[in-house]
Amino acid sequence: MFDRIAPTYDLLNRLLSAGTDVRWRRRAVDALDLSGPGRILDLCTGTADVLIEWAERGRDRSGFGIDLSMQMLERGARKLRERGLVGRTGLLSGDAERLPFRSGCFDAALVAFGIRNVGDIDAALREVARVVRSGGRFTILEFSMPSGLFGALYRLYFGHLLPLAGRLLSGDGAAYSYLPASVLKFDTPEALAARMERAGFAGVSRTRLSLGIAWLHTGTRA
Repeated sequence: MFDRIAPTYDLLNRLLSAGTDVRWRRRAVDALDLSGPGRILDLCTGTADVLIEWAERGRDRSGFGIDLSMQMLERGARKLRERGLVGRTGLLSGDAERLPFRSGCFDAALVAFGIRNVGDIDAALREVARVVRSGGRFTILEFSMPSGLFGALYRLYFGHLLPLAGRLLSGDGAAYSYLPASVLKFDTPEALAARMERAGFAGVSRTRLSLGIAWLHTGTRA
């Protein structure tokens, strides 16, 4: 499915969120709290937007992005080349539940809008805890469903208008129907924080973004 929508993925992210997704990703990188050099893992990297945001903040910053979708990775690799980031960054095709990295080799890790697509979320979180050094930060940026009147209006957009727009612009209605369905089935922010703690992250905090459309979860590798 992600291979199919890769050609229009970045465009639709900007259009359907009115550019808000860019600000959310910046907040996720800010939450890593690494002011100097460092090496990060961008899990479920997609077209590498988060990895690019990280690497462009300093020439002493490096990292890897990993994803299962080859079409997404091909577009991400093109963006890394265009920005001159290939020497400091890399992309790998791989499974979040079985990361091909040695233990403790990253200073921090993050995943933006991808953890709900992982088959065994707990296994993936344990793997992240394994590859992040002690004291390193891990940030999850993920959608949620806001409550109240705003939540009701958002459900109308998210459940009906967004899939329609996605079908018209990408030609793939199934993919943009999957998005709201997967969010509705996903953990509450409290449940996701509890998963992070069980995987080995301490001091997990939750920050609501855009009235609860998205949440930022951050913890420290114990």
